[in-house]
Amino acid sequence: MGLSMTRAVALFFCTFLIATSAHAAQCGGDFQTFLSAMGREATAAGVSRNVIDQAFAGVTVDPAVLTFDRRQRGTFRKSFEEYAATRVITVRIKRARGLMQKHAQLLSRIERQFGVPQTLLMAIWTLESDNGTGAMGKLPVVRTIATLAHDCRRTELFQNELISALKIVQRGDLPLRDLVGAYAGEIGQTQFLPSSYIKYGVDYDGNGHVDLRHSVPDVLASTANLLKTNGWRAGAPYGEGTENFQVMREWNRSEVYRKTMVLFSERLRE
Repeated sequence: MGLSMTRAVALFFCTFLIATSAHAAQCGGDFQTFLSAMGREATAAGVSRNVIDQAFAGVTVDPAVLTFDRRQRGTFRKSFEEYAATRVITVRIKRARGLMQKHAQLLSRIERQFGVPQTLLMAIWTLESDNGTGAMGKLPVVRTIATLAHDCRRTELFQNELISALKIVQRGDLPLRDLVGAYAGEIGQTQFLPSSYIKYGVDYDGNGHVDLRHSVPDVLASTANLLKTNGWRAGAPYGEGTENFQVMREWNRSEVYRKTMVLFSERLRE
């Protein structure tokens, strides 16, 4: 998926992740004052002072992130047919089938455990990052999300995401230098926001860390876990109009995108 469309997908995804707890940091105003308040919130959430100080050192507002955020409205104006024609293409299908063979044992194990069809997991993995070979974003996640949290449009959402990003470092899942992502702070091969990383991430390779940038087992199991946790029914259909198609809203609210996921999965089954 192209970089701009990937980010747009994540912004649809953002809308259902609004934090349930209100944070005290005041949006707008002096940025460093805002960061200081966020540091206090992070400390109260269990993040160490050392992690906070390292993460916030030298951080400034990123104007490019705000510019990108403001032009994301109405991205899914294409019809399903128009959108799918540029996404469900032969080269992607061929690569995904090859990876299904390469990871056959892993995918079977995940499908048995979480109930999510391996063809759908492959569709998501391919559409989000071309199976880890495409653009996953190169922006420092802390700076990106701090910028969006300081902006008052969705401050509560992104304050929660900022603390979640710090928790990823606190847990030792990713070092700060590797905490890079896209224009809304999405991380890894299936583009998880930090709060989803914390909530749904699975250490499936058993190395003690949830690594959604480099570990294929972690990436695929965590993606399946997100769907299962939100009500996925194993063995049930997932085309348009089904309960599982509704569960897929927790991945992406765009009906066009979800229909494209289903089509890609169907092509892999052919």
